[in-house]
Amino acid sequence: MDQNTIDEGKTTAIISYVTLIGTLIAYFMNKKNNNEFVKFHIGQALRAWITGLIVTFIAKVLIMFTGIGLLGYFQYAGLVLAIIGGLNAMNGKVEKIPLVGDIG
Repeated sequence: MDQNTIDEGKTTAIISYVTLIGTLIAYFMNKKNNNEFVKFHIGQALRAWITGLIVTFIAKVLIMFTGIGLLGYFQYAGLVLAIIGGLNAMNGKVEKIPLVGDIG
């Protein structure tokens, strides 16, 4: 991927990490340009937010059954992954997010 492609898509790639709605907005913004850098980061952002939803659901179920309130901190997993991905997009890197970047 050349530097010009990265520079053109950097803003849209960063938008993709701003909530799940930002991912959808970035997807529709990139439909016309079809920038590979943005496409990569949209996929990573989608993985981050879906992981966050799944982990939050599992944590809430575990809290219900075990009563261990500290498990509630797992609800921030998606946010942490999105921040890591957003930093990668801001720095123009094409790096997968930890743990779930290879899924799908």
